[in-house]
Amino acid sequence: MPNFFTDNKDILFQFENFNIEDIIELMEGNFEDAKDFNYAPKDNQDAMDNYQKTLEIVGDIAGNIVAPLAAEVDEESAQFDNGKVTYAKGTQEALRQLSQADLMGFTLPRKHGGLNFPITIYIMAIEMISRADASLMNIFGLQDIAETINKFSSEEQKAEFLPQFASGKATGAMALTEPDAGSDLQAVNLQAYQDEDGNWFLHGVKRFITNGNADIHLVLARSEAGTKDGRGLSMFVCYGDDTVTVRRIEHKLGIHGSPTCELQFNDTPAKLVGKRKFGLIKYVMDLMNGARLGVSAQALGISQAAYEEALSYAKAREQFGKAIYDIPVVTNMLIDMRVTLESNRSLIYATSKWVDRRDKLIERIEHLKEEGKAFQEESAKQKEAAKISALLTPMTKYILTEAANKITYDALQIHGGTGYMKEFSVERLARDARITNIYEGTSQLQIVAAIGGVINDILADHFDKNEKKSYKGTLAGLADRLKEIRELFYEGQKFVVDKNDRYFQDVAAKELVEMYSYLYVGYLLLDEAEINTRKVFIANRYIVSASAMARKNYETIKNEQFSDLLHADEILI
Repeated sequence: MPNFFTDNKDILFQFENFNIEDIIELMEGNFEDAKDFNYAPKDNQDAMDNYQKTLEIVGDIAGNIVAPLAAEVDEESAQFDNGKVTYAKGTQEALRQLSQADLMGFTLPRKHGGLNFPITIYIMAIEMISRADASLMNIFGLQDIAETINKFSSEEQKAEFLPQFASGKATGAMALTEPDAGSDLQAVNLQAYQDEDGNWFLHGVKRFITNGNADIHLVLARSEAGTKDGRGLSMFVCYGDDTVTVRRIEHKLGIHGSPTCELQFNDTPAKLVGKRKFGLIKYVMDLMNGARLGVSAQALGISQAAYEEALSYAKAREQFGKAIYDIPVVTNMLIDMRVTLESNRSLIYATSKWVDRRDKLIERIEHLKEEGKAFQEESAKQKEAAKISALLTPMTKYILTEAANKITYDALQIHGGTGYMKEFSVERLARDARITNIYEGTSQLQIVAAIGGVINDILADHFDKNEKKSYKGTLAGLADRLKEIRELFYEGQKFVVDKNDRYFQDVAAKELVEMYSYLYVGYLLLDEAEINTRKVFIANRYIVSASAMARKNYETIKNEQFSDLLHADEILI
C-alpha cells in the first residue's frame, strides 16, 4: 500500500528537520485552543505529531485513492453539458475522501472548522496530492481562497463562508482574468455596482477561471466608475448561483480533471471583501502569492511522479542485454533529476516557512495592538519576513515550474517511444507540467517580480552568516565555491547597476535571479549535508553544477550578449 508521505525519504527528511517551533508558537500562542478543541495541540511536540498524522492520511489518500484514478480522470475529464460542469468520477471520489478526512480547511481557524495548520504543512499536502493527480490540486489547492476571506473579510463573512470550505461542502474559484485582461489585471472591466440600498452586484465576463463551476467565487471587479487602473478595483465574494453562467469550458493540453471556465456574471449579488479600491493592490497580490506557492508545490509533485516513473521504467527496461538504468547516460539523467528534486524541495519549504512567519507575525501584531502592548520587535521581524518571502515566492515558482518541464521531458525521453503513448503515465505528466510555468504568472513575470529583491541584495545578511560558518571536509570546498558564485554575482550586479540603464537591467534580470537562487539553495543544501551524510552528494552535485551555470550567467551579462536585443527587428523579421 503506497503512502506518498512515508514512502518519500526526502519529504520525511524535510519534515523531521523543519524546525518551525517559532511558527507553531505564533500560530498557537499559549495553546489555548486545546481547552475548546480536543484535536488542538497542547505543546510544540503535540503540534508536530498532529501534522505528521495528518500528512500520513494525505499520503495514504494520494497514493491509494487519487493516483490509481488519475489516468481515468485524464481520459474522462471534466464535462460540460447544457451549462453545467461535472467533475470526472475519480475527481468526485477523491474530493469525497478528502472531505470525509477533514482535509479541506488546512490553514483555517479551528472555530470555523479548520485545522489551523501552517502553510508549510499545507504545501507539503499539495505536493503529495499533485504527485497523485495534478488536476485535483487545482481544486484541493484552492483553499487559498478561503484563506483570503479569513485574512481580509468581516467576521460575519468569515462565519458564513469559511465553515463551508472547511467541511468540503463548497469549493472555490478566484475569478480574476478576463478576455482582455490576462496578466495585466489593471485592465479588468467586470463591473461592480450598488443599488440604492448599498447592495453590491457584479456584471461582466471572466475567462480562464480554474474551477469556475465553484460554489463560492472571489471576484476582482471595477467598483469605481470612470477609473481605468488598479486603483479602481475591489474584491468581492459571491455564490456561484443561477446568476453566474458557465458559458464554456476550455479544452486543454493537460490537467483535464480541472475545469477551466468562461463565466458570465449577470447582476450577481456580491459582498465587498475588505476595503474598496484595495482589490488589486493588496488582496489579489496576497492571493496570487499564495497561488504561486501552491503551483510550485504542484510542479514539485508532478516532478516527483515523473522521476518515479522514469526510475521504475529504467530498471525494468532491458536493451543490449542490460537494464537501461545501467547505461551511464541514462543513470546520469536520473541523478540530475533526483538532485533537482531535492534541491527544489529544500527551496520551497524554506520559502513556505518565511511566508508562515510573515503572515503569523501580522496576526500577532494586530493582537498586540488590540491589547495595547508594544510590538516593535515583532514589527521588525515581520518586515524582514515580508521582504524575504516577496523575493523567494516568485523565485521558487520560476525555479520549480521550469524544472518540472525539464524533469518530465527527460522522464519521457527515458521511456523512449513508449513514453509517447497513452498507456504510460509519463505522457500525461509531461502535458500536466506544461501549464505550471504559465498560469499564476509566467516564468518571465516571476523574474520581473524577483529582480528588485535581487538587485537590492536583501539576503546579504543571510549569506554573510553562512560565509562565517565553518564547514568540514568536502563541505568546506563547496562553501568556497559558493563564495566564488557570490563574487560573480556582485560583479554582475555592479555591472548592471553601474550602466544605469533600466532596459539593460530588465534583460539581465534572468541571469541575476538565477545566480541568486544558486546561492540561496546552495547554502540550504550545505546545512542539510551537515545533518545527513547522504545530502553531501546532493549538495556537491548541485553546487558544482551551479558554479558552472553562474559563470555562464556572469559571462552573458558582462559580454553584453543582450545587445542583440537592440537589433531584434533586423534578426527576427
